[in-house]
Amino acid sequence: MNEAFAGRRTASTTSIELIAGKTFPAWRDKQSKAVQAWLVRSGFEPRPGAVAVLPAQGKAQPRVLACIGEQVDLWSVAGLPGQLAAGTYEIVTKPTADEATQLAIGWGLGSYRYRAYLSGADRRWPKLVMPQSADGDEVRRQVAAATLVRDLINTPAADLGPPELAAAAAALARKFGAKVTVVSGKILERNFPAVHAVGQAAEKKPRLIDFRWGRTSDPKVTLVGKGVCFDTGGLDIKPAQGMRLMKKDMGGAAAVLGLAHLIMDGGLPVRLRVVIPAVENNIAGNAYRPGDIIRTRHGTTVEIGNTDAEGRVILADALALADEESPDFLLDCATLTGAARVALGPDLPALFCGDDDTAMGLLGAGDRTLDPLWRLPLWQPYRRYIDSPIADINNAGTSGFAGAITAALFLSTFVANAKVWAHIDLFGWNEDSRPGRPKGGEAMAIRAVLEFLRHRFGA
Repeated sequence: MNEAFAGRRTASTTSIELIAGKTFPAWRDKQSKAVQAWLVRSGFEPRPGAVAVLPAQGKAQPRVLACIGEQVDLWSVAGLPGQLAAGTYEIVTKPTADEATQLAIGWGLGSYRYRAYLSGADRRWPKLVMPQSADGDEVRRQVAAATLVRDLINTPAADLGPPELAAAAAALARKFGAKVTVVSGKILERNFPAVHAVGQAAEKKPRLIDFRWGRTSDPKVTLVGKGVCFDTGGLDIKPAQGMRLMKKDMGGAAAVLGLAHLIMDGGLPVRLRVVIPAVENNIAGNAYRPGDIIRTRHGTTVEIGNTDAEGRVILADALALADEESPDFLLDCATLTGAARVALGPDLPALFCGDDDTAMGLLGAGDRTLDPLWRLPLWQPYRRYIDSPIADINNAGTSGFAGAITAALFLSTFVANAKVWAHIDLFGWNEDSRPGRPKGGEAMAIRAVLEFLRHRFGA
């Protein structure tokens, strides 16, 4: 946050003027002949994302001209931190309070870079004077939450296994006065047998992370996040290319921690609970096997059709725990299936929810916050694809059809008491860099869900 923003304007602060393409001709005609000639010589084209540094005239400082779309939004200036030289900048175009807040959040997201393992000094980056009408607290919490998610996902698995993920969750919880419980060892094996089964082969042993925050009289909101810190695929081992990014398989856990940060920092009037099963799906002599039958906390038995469908197995125990106290809203986030990515690509998390009002509320919130979701059906006839003749359910089934849907149906088996349950199957990663969204770990769905919760449970 401090790296992205300056405390105040100084004499050397450079102005940024925002202009939409359709208003560019009128703006240009009001400029001096020298500026008009410079724009012609430089070949400037007024398309969204185009930037021009206008030369100083007399005693005046140079100015930055930034072309945006017809509407001011989160991404309007998110590319500028990577395009401008070091220095202090100020947006002189007068946005509304909401626009100013969104512009500042976008600038903060665009200033993110992950340098934990890079040697040498970082280059100096530009800083923005916080727009006067912006909600500085909202900007701070949004940027901090996204940074937390991105940092967690980007950290290599050697340095972020189940113990380290538990420590990060506990640090966040304690920062806001939440009560934390971390279950491991024999207690985990006895109470969360599915989590234990998946994680037992790893040197870093599995954990069940559980923390609570808020007043007991407020509505219960419970977040569950898939915390597979690395996924080899288990005995059904992934090929090298499929394993390359599997440090990000705890992206669901990172997302719910980012969302929890937003909820607690913003003081949302809910009784928050966060549950994260944290494991490495590794290979050893005691690894769980295809064909094994695992008994879950819920009591439901699971035949292991594929050890690489481990996320839903650990979520079975976590959802069962969360469901026991009948939350008003239960949400799980998980980097669960390649099928969702095949259907929707990397940018659109798949939303599953049996309650139409909740689903439409989440979709609308995603549209408003430019944090999109896309609803897929909980199509009950496909439950037959994960039937098992020797157990209550199979974790993978034998059909290659509707993989994201059958995974969601598997999870639904372990939710019975929650008033509303939603499942988000997300990618958690930017395949390439775009303004405000650098390549690497990404905080998907958290702005959308926060917006939804504010409308549903806000004071």
